[in-house]
Amino acid sequence: MKIAVAGTGYVGLVAGVCFAEKGHDVTCVDVDEKKVKMMEAGNSPIFEEGLEELMRKNNAAGRLHYTTDYAGAYRDKDAIFIGVGTPEQPDGSANLNYIATVSRQIAESVERDCLVVVKSTVPVGTNDKVEQFIHDFLTRDVKVEVASNPEFLAQGSAVYDTLHAARIIIGTESREAEALLKKIYEPFGLPIVSVNRRSAEMIKYASNDFLALKISYMNDIANLCELVGADIDAVAEGMSYDARIGANFLKAGIGYGGSCFPKDTKALKYLAKQYGYQLKTVEAAVDVNAMQKTRLYHKACKRMITFEGLKVAVLGLAFKPGTDDLREAPSLDNVKLLLENGAQITAYDPVAAGNFRKVYPDGAVGRGSISYADTPEETLEDANICFVFTEWEQIRSLPPETFKERMRIPLVYDGRNVFDVKGMKEAGIEYYSIGR
Repeated sequence: MKIAVAGTGYVGLVAGVCFAEKGHDVTCVDVDEKKVKMMEAGNSPIFEEGLEELMRKNNAAGRLHYTTDYAGAYRDKDAIFIGVGTPEQPDGSANLNYIATVSRQIAESVERDCLVVVKSTVPVGTNDKVEQFIHDFLTRDVKVEVASNPEFLAQGSAVYDTLHAARIIIGTESREAEALLKKIYEPFGLPIVSVNRRSAEMIKYASNDFLALKISYMNDIANLCELVGADIDAVAEGMSYDARIGANFLKAGIGYGGSCFPKDTKALKYLAKQYGYQLKTVEAAVDVNAMQKTRLYHKACKRMITFEGLKVAVLGLAFKPGTDDLREAPSLDNVKLLLENGAQITAYDPVAAGNFRKVYPDGAVGRGSISYADTPEETLEDANICFVFTEWEQIRSLPPETFKERMRIPLVYDGRNVFDVKGMKEAGIEYYSIGR
């Protein structure tokens, strides 16, 4: 089928590439000409395992195209997928301006009947508004329906998650739209759950917020474990054997980040408020996560007199391994506090350092300073204290002795419970983690 995808970010580009991999003819649309040329050369604007390889393969096969000419791209397609951003606004609601812009462009460009499919995460009821908005601005006598098809991708494994999804959720209001979406996804050979549009929109929020709840619950339990002398890793292992609970999302740490959980929990909280309802469980998850992000920093404050002039090693900047995404990353909150208190930071991340530099360039920042190292070992050299914010394999594989040998003071605050408590202490390291 002939498909257009609006937006070449995390959602849109992965979807477009995977549709092409399954044999569809795909045109990816973006407003940035420089980005388009980059993708035409087979280079991905985002770091995602396996993405560039599939881009180059399908570019060469002639199934994958990129353009800034939205009118030409939307004119004659069977389906147009919208994968643009819906960033969080100050009040927690979703900003739908990009959705509206693309919807109007589609309305003014389509020359044949087509299905518009919203993959972006949007509040319940948005697809109804998108359909009406497109009908309001149609310039030709064509039939355009709107469907919901939320994504369920984990950054760092988005390509795999798309090609091997546990299920495909499609939300439609007609048998014709349902049949077309099923035909598009038929080559994937995956289970399809077909519901109405509003249910599909809610499934996305309910799924993400449930996982956020699970993470915050484990972090809350971890904090209590520290007080009562229990070990959160042992507690999580014991829980994981219960099929009703499952083994995933039981790992305690310094909170969730990224483009989904923080935004989606706040958006669902805002939606409930609009209907006069209070989602107390989701509000609790948001509150716990906000406090958890800087828990280790405040624990370190009780140990240190000051951070002024101290060399601080920061291992890991991305919100999770496998991505260069810094959105809502705990590193941002902690580095800000450290710099405000005069720390001299040396930071390391194998992928996200470039993006972090855009926020904090090398050099003096307020009372502190920041520089970037090429290896974890270089980061630790002569450090007075070390914080671990991302569990990259390059960091996980560090022997405990490395901290002892490289650091001036072997003092480590591990926000991801990467290292063995006993092993670190036996190596002569003063070691603090979460819930252990």
